Amino acid sequence: MLRVAIAHEWLVAYAGSERCVEELRALYPGSALLTTIVNTTAMPVTLRDARPSFLQHVPGATAHHEWLLPLMPLAWRTRPAVADVDVVVSSSHACAKAVRVAPGIPHVCYCHTPMRYAWDFSAEQDRFPAALRPVARLGMAGFRRWDRSTASGVTQFVANSTAVAARIRHAYGRDARVVHPPVRTEFFTPGGERSDDFLFVGRLTGYKAPGVLLDAFAGLPYRLLVVGEGAERAALERRAPDNVEFLGRVDDDRLRDLYRSARAMVYPVDEDFGIAMAEAQACGTPVIGLDAGGATDIVEHDVTGWLVADRTAGAFRQAVETAAGTELDHDLTAQRAQRFSGARFRGEMREIVDETVEHARMR
Repeated sequence: MLRVAIAHEWLVAYAGSERCVEELRALYPGSALLTTIVNTTAMPVTLRDARPSFLQHVPGATAHHEWLLPLMPLAWRTRPAVADVDVVVSSSHACAKAVRVAPGIPHVCYCHTPMRYAWDFSAEQDRFPAALRPVARLGMAGFRRWDRSTASGVTQFVANSTAVAARIRHAYGRDARVVHPPVRTEFFTPGGERSDDFLFVGRLTGYKAPGVLLDAFAGLPYRLLVVGEGAERAALERRAPDNVEFLGRVDDDRLRDLYRSARAMVYPVDEDFGIAMAEAQACGTPVIGLDAGGATDIVEHDVTGWLVADRTAGAFRQAVETAAGTELDHDLTAQRAQRFSGARFRGEMREIVDETVEHARMR
């Protein structure tokens, strides 16, 4: 059994990247888990033994971890170099790939995306208070240089989608193998009766473009159910047409019911991967997605959904009308989603880690 250390950005909320870490720990029981900040009350028991950095002691760290982003490089670089293991696996979307590793130990980076704060600040600026955005934008130029320099410490990059592999090539000049993140296909399964309702699941922020859907559904004879919270919810509700209903956050059982009953999920987002799209398909539900980012790996046009070329209300309205009048094979859609299972993720990651360790030992 390989001795493994796992490094992850922060553990303050349980979402897609944290599920990847949970699968990695299931693959490598007993592995050390390093992070910057951990909120144990929000984590499953399998992640609560993470070893945080000095940032854990900053008042309000778990509630406002984004404010500590300027200190994240320091938090990783001041830790002792990881030693006495066979391999380090980082789960990185900001700074975790900068984890220090002792000489001779290979480092596999599962990259959710090169740091969006630095490389695509316009899409992430809503995370920062408006008054701080001009300063933050200037600071990101330095972050880009630092982020690029830390790529040299990675032995093998793994991307969560082909779109992210292209970003890694652009940002770091490195090739990456693609391993899609794990989806709970054993939980998200088909069942129940279909309705004529459409569904959106995601944060209600400008980046997710929910406003495009409000305009697309205006005047249509179909309902759009919106699952999620965010800073723009109140403004969106004020201008939403009568056939759009906001449900806020829902638990997993309710979310599965919504996936199962939806005519289609509508997702106008250029996403790194987009686990919600894969969850919907695991329930047999077609996806109307933007022809960009992770959707191009998930949606097979006219088979498991439809890819829309332009993120405009008119283009998505046309796709909704197409979906309303078309019956795709729900069983085939659910079957195709099995390529995103947790077992498949663990198997592909084990193969890459084993190969990387073997190559390192042959040098």
